[in-house]
Amino acid sequence: MNALCTPLALPRHDRTSRAGADRRARMLLVDDDFTIQTMLADYFDMHDIDVVPAFDTQGAMQQFVAAKPSVIILDFRHGREEGLELLRRIRSHSEVPIIVTAGNRWDEVDRAITLELGADDYVAKPFGLKELLSRVRAALWCREALDRAYQRNSGREQYQFGGWLLDRSTWRLTNPGGGAVELGKGEHALLKAFLDVPQRILSRDYLVQAMRAHDEAFDRGIEGLILKLRRKLEADPSMPRIIRTERGAGYVFDLAVEQADIFDLARRQA
Repeated sequence: MNALCTPLALPRHDRTSRAGADRRARMLLVDDDFTIQTMLADYFDMHDIDVVPAFDTQGAMQQFVAAKPSVIILDFRHGREEGLELLRRIRSHSEVPIIVTAGNRWDEVDRAITLELGADDYVAKPFGLKELLSRVRAALWCREALDRAYQRNSGREQYQFGGWLLDRSTWRLTNPGGGAVELGKGEHALLKAFLDVPQRILSRDYLVQAMRAHDEAFDRGIEGLILKLRRKLEADPSMPRIIRTERGAGYVFDLAVEQADIFDLARRQA
């Protein structure tokens, strides 16, 4: 399953943390097949997700503006270039989760292009309804998790972890000995993503989304950035203890993180 957030990051029985458990989500379904539209609308309705149909690019953009969907399923079966352009247009206006569906004739390059253009997930046809529902729920939960993290950390100026200190406003990272450590733009965005959700398994795709949420340049070279961060944070980057790899699941920032706002800092300095 190539969902935004690894299932291990979400307790299986914690229904209060699943999107759609307490309120109905709204899904924009872009597909020119009326039969598929009807089938998916009925199925998702039974699982507390309202489907807003669109049958072409023009209708999709109109519904995108009017309905303000929580998630989008975009079918590429007919019109690859038209679908890619629609994906670009939507992503230029919104970070709404987008799941692309297409026939199994699409190769790895096609799938990579959709992801590079901003799609959050890709599902090859034919697909099972339960699988598609799981992917939609994962995308919704991930988006809500990012929004909660942003709201929770709004106004927070500093992160403290294991003797390290990161100042959000200046990008300044200070090591336990008081020395300054220089961070690149991507490294800073990735580190903030880890610090927002410490000691939890985060998938590669979640980290990509979190970097977007911090208004940083889109970059899917997560593995290279993790290696750079390890070289700056770890005593031995070849045996990481701070940013651990969970094989097949993602990564864990394994230190407790304390956050402070400007009022906390003033009280501590008084």
